[in-house]
Amino acid sequence: MAGQKIKAGVVGGAGYTGGETVRLLLRHPDVDLVFVQSRSQKGKPLLSVHHDLAGETDITFTGDIEPADVIFLCLSHGESKPFLEQQPFPSSTRIIDLGNDFRLGATAAGRTFVYGLPEFQREEIRKAKNIANPGCFATTIQLGLLPLAKAGQLSTTHTTAITGSTGAGQRLQETSHFSWRANNVAAYKSLTHQHVPEIHQTLNALQKDFGKVLFVPWRGDFTRGIFATSVVECKEPIEDIVRMYREFYRDHPFTHLSDTMVDLKQVVNSNKCLIHLELVEGQLIIHSVTDNLLKGAAGQAVQNMNLMLGLEETAGLNLKGAAY
Repeated sequence: MAGQKIKAGVVGGAGYTGGETVRLLLRHPDVDLVFVQSRSQKGKPLLSVHHDLAGETDITFTGDIEPADVIFLCLSHGESKPFLEQQPFPSSTRIIDLGNDFRLGATAAGRTFVYGLPEFQREEIRKAKNIANPGCFATTIQLGLLPLAKAGQLSTTHTTAITGSTGAGQRLQETSHFSWRANNVAAYKSLTHQHVPEIHQTLNALQKDFGKVLFVPWRGDFTRGIFATSVVECKEPIEDIVRMYREFYRDHPFTHLSDTMVDLKQVVNSNKCLIHLELVEGQLIIHSVTDNLLKGAAGQAVQNMNLMLGLEETAGLNLKGAAY
């Protein structure tokens, strides 16, 4: 479809992920955003929820679904499958689901979904009709581990990762209150986080029976970003591991190896993942950082759209990191 404007729609456009998807599509050179749906905000202008859009768009939230070439589902987890079963779409309409309904192989209304991690299976994404966008933790952790699994050098891995409050969604809850988050850090869902099965699914596709990713997530006192650290046994020299990582990501525009320690501000407001490696007494320490709302959600969804529809992979995603 390169060479003509793509008609795109967003379902569930009032939340954090929906809002980021809208922002990217409004600025995408090859896209015409034709509708933004929201049950809770129907009839209201987008800027009534996304205040930064003042002066940029006069689109109003709709309760209806309009014809589009590609539709982004930014619904709560568990809502996408019933939505597709109740809402008929032409087979030509591409679906990109940002929830977790289809990441492990579920289908709906005759649609099968390809797992949308470009660094893992870019060519399959190019041929896909429907995409299951990866989770934010899953993206950050997998990008740190893919080269090892591809080389057959992955074993049971201990991972911790901290995320900002936007990772919990927009609905108010006790652990997203400012008074709870400020000056506070807490672990949750130790070894049971919902992103672990998709991590194992991907890594096992590259290296059978590698072991487990033992993952402990943390809530942080900031709004956006994920900093993950994985530790795995390693017998290879660090120079060889670095070379392997650079080669693996050589043709991937958003994932880069850093020679120095990474931090969140390098990636917040960008679609990048930065990785830094350390080798200490036979243990490889892999640090990976992303913006949970961009490379971990909306940015990766747009990257997948670009691949599916024959556009430049980086179109609409050359964003500037926060830095300060």
